[in-house]
Amino acid sequence: MNDQPNNPFEAMVRQAMDMAKTVNPALVSFSTKDFETLWPTMPKEMMEFWFGNAVNKDGLDARTRLLLTLAGLTMQGAQADTAIRQTVRHAIEAGARKQEIIETIGQMSVFAGVPAMTRALDLAREVLDKPEEQAT
Repeated sequence: MNDQPNNPFEAMVRQAMDMAKTVNPALVSFSTKDFETLWPTMPKEMMEFWFGNAVNKDGLDARTRLLLTLAGLTMQGAQADTAIRQTVRHAIEAGARKQEIIETIGQMSVFAGVPAMTRALDLAREVLDKPEEQAT
């Protein structure tokens, strides 16, 4: 039986895991989802200052910008798990409703395809289905 990967990407991942195991055995069980806990949800006021209409008074507010970001992440094939979950958390903090988040992702099915939409919805549900005290 051959344990060798069938494609170059699998080979690269296996090589990276072997390197991580050599450098620090604890890295073998590293989870990018655990990494998210290092980046808390920003308060709405901070998002408005950095990403909202604080600088450009007639511009988009943070809620709208985050919904657009979520649409863009979905368009990329919903491959950035952490970014999607964080964007959903930030959008909620900025005032987006659950329905708006779902509609934003759903609208992208026309452009990104149903698989990307489904993947993005699955990731969004990981945040949306949590009780409020655990969502941040």
